[in-house]
Amino acid sequence: MELEIMWPVKMSLVDITKIFSMFQPKDEDDNGERSQLNQAISKDDDKLLGELLSQERYIKFINSRSGWGVPGTPLRLAATRGHLKCLEVLLAHGAEVDSLDVKAQTPLFTAVSGRHLDCVQALLRAGANPNGSKYNNSSPILIAAREGEVEILKELLEHGAEVNVRSKMPDWVSNPCACSGPLYLSLVYGHFDCFRLLLLNGANPDFNCTEERLLARIKTPKSALEMCFRYGCGTEYVQLLIDFGANLCLPDLSVDKNIKQKEVFKLLTRARAQPRCLMSLSRITIRKYLKQGSGLHSIDCLDIPPILKNYVNHQISVNR
Repeated sequence: MELEIMWPVKMSLVDITKIFSMFQPKDEDDNGERSQLNQAISKDDDKLLGELLSQERYIKFINSRSGWGVPGTPLRLAATRGHLKCLEVLLAHGAEVDSLDVKAQTPLFTAVSGRHLDCVQALLRAGANPNGSKYNNSSPILIAAREGEVEILKELLEHGAEVNVRSKMPDWVSNPCACSGPLYLSLVYGHFDCFRLLLLNGANPDFNCTEERLLARIKTPKSALEMCFRYGCGTEYVQLLIDFGANLCLPDLSVDKNIKQKEVFKLLTRARAQPRCLMSLSRITIRKYLKQGSGLHSIDCLDIPPILKNYVNHQISVNR
């Protein structure tokens, strides 16, 4: 039996353009206004953009989606390119700060992905949701933790981003990756400053997940301490987890020839053998109840000596 090979049809640039044009949103009233807005943003020409938006025929397209690939709003384009002045012009003219593209990504999400700190700050000041869209599988804080963008991460956390957020997955997913949050990502990718910042802002030091139902479905959930062994993290990671109250009763951990793991194993063994001191337990308890109540930012309002405030804020340590 002979197989007939069907060779792909050669297509001209005109044909390809015509196919892609089918995915473009159409508007009978659009006489090139959207294209001109996008061109001004692409060229980072904030003055021209301001002039265009001062006209009624342009302002009505300020939240309109357009563009190749992933159609988005003008604000998304400015955030993606990192064009701060254009972004500020759009916001001043009433651009929707949490407008979604076809992937349910907000302008803040794209600004974080592009590592544009100044745009992130401007969007958060304008009221952007620090957690991104509930319809998107990821979130700005997960991206910042993965990429090691500590300043962006700090901005998100200061504006109320959920520190124990996780990627959205179907309910039937029951593997360890299902509960991995920003703390796990900063650990796996070796971003120690992000790791410490997340713990300071209340990240769960055990599973970085507060969903008991999800943890119950996973046969062997991996704690942050166990992940330190798996990815060869140094003692500084483990010491932080110990200081922030991680559960030291883990499954048996084997030690290979990795020198870092041997040092980590010694540290963990020593911590298991010696009970935490009263001051350490007090700090863990205070931070736990403040997080559940008024928030960790209220530590500075406590009626205690400055040296104790610094200790509760993990700015100083004591002999264990």
